[in-house]
Amino acid sequence: MSVCDDLLLCNFPKCRVKLSGRAWVTACSHIFCDQHGSGEFSRSPAVCPACNSTLSSKLDIVRTELSPSEEHKAMMLSGLRPEIVLDICSRALAFWTYQIYQERLYQEYSYSKAEGHLKQVEKLYTHQIQSKDAEMAAMKGEVNSLKKILEEYKRKYSELSEKLMERNRQYNKLQGMYDGLRLRNMAVANREASSNGERAQPDLFMGNKFPVARTPPLRSCDADFRPQTFFCTSPFDDSGNTAFGSPGNRADPQNMASSRAFKVMRM
Repeated sequence: MSVCDDLLLCNFPKCRVKLSGRAWVTACSHIFCDQHGSGEFSRSPAVCPACNSTLSSKLDIVRTELSPSEEHKAMMLSGLRPEIVLDICSRALAFWTYQIYQERLYQEYSYSKAEGHLKQVEKLYTHQIQSKDAEMAAMKGEVNSLKKILEEYKRKYSELSEKLMERNRQYNKLQGMYDGLRLRNMAVANREASSNGERAQPDLFMGNKFPVARTPPLRSCDADFRPQTFFCTSPFDDSGNTAFGSPGNRADPQNMASSRAFKVMRM
């Protein structure tokens, strides 16, 4: 097998397999694999799948062996004149030249198509990259603004925390002062209550004065009397009182010692 065998590809669209063994060759210089050639050239009239040329002659389609044996090579052109051999060889070389030219055109077409697709993809990717860059720049600006807002909130939070701690210290201080004053007032109230309790004990002879007596409250069944206050003195204290004083009592020293003013409430 020569090196040129790798250059022959099936000319059937979307096939393009490397040819080996048997192949179908047309007069329009196209070659097809055995599978597609057998399927396409079994109909009549036969049409070339590559160029849509009508192949009506019997010799327009030839099924040939791409790797002939040594005996076939020795007997293929034997007995032919040199000009015929050269003509056959030139036509065979023209077939190979056309196949190489067609392959080059196909490769150029594939390359241009791929290049156009690549340019479209590059343009699309460039547009997407620019869009993403703009979006990223906008997001970076938003992140920076959010960072500034966060720093501002942190500063306000620290200030409010300091103010709250100061208020808590003031509150604790005032609470301590309030508790101290309340305890002090309670102690003073307890001392005053204890002293008032001691003073409120009944003593009929404190400071030579009688305790103040109050009448009980009025009832609805009692007469319409209003409480009145009067003073009773001993005859010696009120010498001008003729209603309660008597000459016989003025000289009584016991009445003078025991007499004192008192205030009573009567009904």
